[in-house]
Amino acid sequence: QVQLVEFGGGLVQAGDSLRLSCAASGRTFSRYTMGWFRQAPGKEREFVARITGSGGSQYYRDSVKGRFTISRDNAKNTVYLQMNSLKPEDTGVYYCAARISGSDDYNYWGQGTQVTVSS
Repeated sequence: QVQLVEFGGGLVQAGDSLRLSCAASGRTFSRYTMGWFRQAPGKEREFVARITGSGGSQYYRDSVKGRFTISRDNAKNTVYLQMNSLKPEDTGVYYCAARISGSDDYNYWGQGTQVTVSS
């Protein structure tokens, strides 16, 4: 069982930066691929980024490439999402999620943190 708690959301202006953190419980954090997702009002939840258990590979949705960076610290059981050059369309509730490396499904989800980017 993995419990996830996100931190770091807030209200910022376009062009600003935010760093989200997601703290995970458990002693096998490095076995999990970690992902960040977001959901804007009235829209479906969408993939933002993911990072493999070792941290060696990262993947991003096209609209955030070059602006967002996902990273992890396995010693601290924490995954981060550094968001730079934020745009109003980045507004939404951001969720972190965990899946066993090699699995297709994310089994564990955090409660979400709100990110609002004003123009």
